[in-house]
Amino acid sequence: MEELIARISTSASIEPEVARKAVGLILGFLQKEGPKAEVDALFATVPGAAEAAATAQGAVGENDGGALNSVMGGMGGGLMGLAGRLTGLGLGMGQMQAIGREVFAHAREKAGDERVGQVVAAIPGLNQFL
Repeated sequence: MEELIARISTSASIEPEVARKAVGLILGFLQKEGPKAEVDALFATVPGAAEAAATAQGAVGENDGGALNSVMGGMGGGLMGLAGRLTGLGLGMGQMQAIGREVFAHAREKAGDERVGQVVAAIPGLNQFL
């Protein structure tokens, strides 16, 4: 997971701690929104994924975009809620896309295209951000 955090920190021009939180939020989103069996299989092949998701879920609060989360969540939840949480970290859309690309590239390296594709295909609208 540290290699992924370093890659994201560089590619999105953000601090490693922000990268760590963003990765956790994205993985937590997959865990919540994706098909359980496929996400569990994906997490089993990506070291540190489950821990990152669990840490992020426990850390989300008012300072991580809580007010914006409720507004964005009311507009459709799912990807909008995730975008609200990432915005709460101070990330812009370009940075969010760079982070997403890195997270999914890392997942593909560890788990393969097919396993990642199953998760992405099961979450409406996710593929347009990758």
